[in-house]
Amino acid sequence: MSVHPVRLFGDPVLRTPADPVTSFDDRLARTVADLMDTVAHEEGAGLAAPQIGLSTRVFVYSCGGREGHLVNPEWEPIGEEKTHVNEGCLSIPGISLPTERFARVRARGVDVHGEPVSFEAEGILARAVQHETDHLDGVLFLQRLTPERRREAMAEVRSASWFGSAAVSGGVIYDTLSDAMAVR
Repeated sequence: MSVHPVRLFGDPVLRTPADPVTSFDDRLARTVADLMDTVAHEEGAGLAAPQIGLSTRVFVYSCGGREGHLVNPEWEPIGEEKTHVNEGCLSIPGISLPTERFARVRARGVDVHGEPVSFEAEGILARAVQHETDHLDGVLFLQRLTPERRREAMAEVRSASWFGSAAVSGGVIYDTLSDAMAVR
């Protein structure tokens, strides 16, 4: 399909809850394929539709030896164990900080055909499920940090070369979305 530029911190689509998927059609299949192409291009662990500018409740993952997608995802913790591991985000390049997440989760949703999907995950995949579902809820991982770490992270964000730009693709930063979209 195609690689899309990744929207950067500051873009309102990243802070807006995504709309549930109700049509399981070619458009959804293209969205999933584009997300997979983009996450591979960016060498990420996961990517949610809002990160490419779409208000659609779908994310893809490619980590922990598994890859796939979840439409209208939900998750629940398995047990109470939590981890504090450095976490980053393609929409917040260069920022990686210890973030508390559940160690194991049970994820469920549907696939592009509307068929039920569920799986258990641990390690980086559990982290990706939680992180990408946060994106679909309009939540960035910075909001999961302690107040002190969040202040430090925001200082890093404000001093980053990409801050105030619209998108990034393959490490190239674009000040306007029209420039980023022309590069596909």
